[in-house]
Amino acid sequence: MNKPLIMGIVNVTPDSFSDGGKYFDPKAAIEHGLQLIKEGADILDIGGESTRPDAKSVSVEEEIARVVPVIAELAKTGKAISVDTRNAKTMTAATEAGASFFNDVTALQDKGAIELAALKNVDICLMHMQGTPQTMQSNPEYQNVVQEVFDFLQTRINVCVNAGIKKEKIYADIGVGFGKTLEHNLALLRNLDRFHDLGVRLLLGTSRKKFIERIMGGDIPADQRLGGSLSTALWGMEKGVHIVRVHDVAQTKQALMVWESLSSGTKVMKDSSLCSE
Repeated sequence: MNKPLIMGIVNVTPDSFSDGGKYFDPKAAIEHGLQLIKEGADILDIGGESTRPDAKSVSVEEEIARVVPVIAELAKTGKAISVDTRNAKTMTAATEAGASFFNDVTALQDKGAIELAALKNVDICLMHMQGTPQTMQSNPEYQNVVQEVFDFLQTRINVCVNAGIKKEKIYADIGVGFGKTLEHNLALLRNLDRFHDLGVRLLLGTSRKKFIERIMGGDIPADQRLGGSLSTALWGMEKGVHIVRVHDVAQTKQALMVWESLSSGTKVMKDSSLCSE
């Protein structure tokens, strides 16, 4: 079992489901990104358009104006910077500002996105989504959700490879919460290891998502879903995912490190400078 990389989320949006615009101001977003690095983030994922259910789309110009100043500043840290976007023009601006990873909920279907990724030799994440953010939770249906998501991702991987993107640069994301019911999400998570057959690395994004609330059967605000988020991060680690995309970096890192120590039998030594007994 290898500990996955931690991708910290920085939403430069006024309407994110998880933080409600807390980091919409560029200075606040930059400070948040720096704090996530201190907490142990390996990658920062910068997004300028909310993709929560029923979210309103924004213009590409507005999205670029939101993310580029944040990317440019955080790229100075030397950490890997990802741009969370479905627009090729935003990807172009993001790479010029220092991003080296495209995280796309539409799996690089915008015109020119695949060609850009191949040209820039960036890492990419291809995610499955049924519908659009505006329609995806309107009664999603599948005959076999695991097979259909697998087939979609396999098709997109093949298209990317045929366009010149190296397979080792590709990650796949099952898209928890993107056009899926609770039952669909659970089926995908239970069969997560099946997706290793795609032959690419896996990214898991479950942090603070609505399915956690539905499992609990009550009204639980997004920022109070840490326990469920950590459970799914540990589940993903056990299933061999390579990146976990999270809001709560410090807590996730702690959970992963303790789980890794327990699972590997690593002897944890007390630091006498920190422990009194």
